[in-house]
Amino acid sequence: MDLQAIWFFLWGLLWAIFFMTDGFDFGVGTLIPFLGKSDADRSVMINSVGPLWDGNEVWLITAGGVTFAAFPRVYAVMFSSFYTPLMLILFALILRGVSFEFRHQVDSPVWRKVWETCLFIGSVLPAILFGVAFANIFKGIPIDQEGVFHGNLFTLLNPYGLLGGALFLVLFLQHGAVWLSIKTEGDLQKRSVNAANKIWPVLLTAAVIFLIASFFATDLYDNYLACPALFIVCIITVAALLGIKIFLKKGAYFKAWFSSSLTIVGATFFGIIGLFPNMFPSSIDPAFSLTARNASSSPLTLTIILIVVLIFIPVVICYQIWTYNLFKGKVTQDDLTY
Repeated sequence: MDLQAIWFFLWGLLWAIFFMTDGFDFGVGTLIPFLGKSDADRSVMINSVGPLWDGNEVWLITAGGVTFAAFPRVYAVMFSSFYTPLMLILFALILRGVSFEFRHQVDSPVWRKVWETCLFIGSVLPAILFGVAFANIFKGIPIDQEGVFHGNLFTLLNPYGLLGGALFLVLFLQHGAVWLSIKTEGDLQKRSVNAANKIWPVLLTAAVIFLIASFFATDLYDNYLACPALFIVCIITVAALLGIKIFLKKGAYFKAWFSSSLTIVGATFFGIIGLFPNMFPSSIDPAFSLTARNASSSPLTLTIILIVVLIFIPVVICYQIWTYNLFKGKVTQDDLTY
């Protein structure tokens, strides 16, 4: 495997880790208006991700940094083509981060309600827009030979793109509901488990529809049909999706969350493997597509940053494992900070 191929799959892995870790943050934030029946419930929900959300977003910065360093042409075209949705995602993430910090600064129900609403918006909007963006990448972007995007935001809001947004949102809702099943207790935990069980068939339906739509709207299946052994990724992902339901029924909530994590990683790699070697396929002419071959940095640059990544990524992973272990207990009302 050459350096371009290695970096392509590292790029995909970093996005998968981001979706896996920050996905339950998005899910919890989106579920706040629906599961948080009281101010104490909403505080518990927020505190369940409070020590972790900013560390999880490190993976977004890493994925963006790797795109810039390893595939600068993709970075340039991505930020020009997806300028509006990426700015919306950025503003939503800023709003979400501020909400975590500001909500408890004033002891006022109105004040807390305002920031809870901001947290909801800052969670649901990125969840949908990331799905829209990646679905459009799978489908193909109308870029010309110079990498100029011929379209606007509404070009991206096509049926397949919106289907991708819906799938991502439901994936993260499932992930967040299972996380709350682990971290909470009492009535809130019961509502979280009930929500996870209700979301699961919706997720299954959305996944099936997306897979069928992908067959007609994209070329993702070409690599799988050329090498049927790759379907093992799909089989593992389906098994993980079924595992969520099985472990929820058994009350093994951590195993259900692990299955949900594996489902998100598998779903991401379903698209990444199907794309290869394309990174930004052109819907105007396949010859205009940006690939891991024609959009990468020099071999020397790829070698240097590979060494850096192999040194520092394990450090980040170890830190996150330590953080998750430190805050592994349930969040109770005794832990609340107003």
